[in-house]
Amino acid sequence: MASSASARRRILAVVRRIPRGRVATYGQVAALAGLPRRARLVGQVLATLGDDEVPWQRVINARGEVSERAAGRALPGLAEGFQRHRLAEEGVQFDYRGRVDLERFGWDPYARPRRRKSAARRRS
Repeated sequence: MASSASARRRILAVVRRIPRGRVATYGQVAALAGLPRRARLVGQVLATLGDDEVPWQRVINARGEVSERAAGRALPGLAEGFQRHRLAEEGVQFDYRGRVDLERFGWDPYARPRRRKSAARRRS
């Protein structure tokens, strides 16, 4: 088992890689950090962060929902609303149940980046 400092560093390294407009699940982050079945640990690490240390808002639960952050327990719903707001600013959409379509917005760390069409191609 990794030390807690090592596990924290690995989790944060994975979260920093999640691109804008994409989300990953707690379990996915844990697995990519080499900590399979440690989704709760990911949640615990992210709950200790300040708002701008890493893009923590891009990590959601396996149902595609925003989970309660420890900081939001004092004022229920406040942290979840802030996370949804930050995701919406990045273009992530929620359905009527408050869920993100993981097929559409889920991050695939193994996918090849799409190439942008060159300006010359777009003009023709």
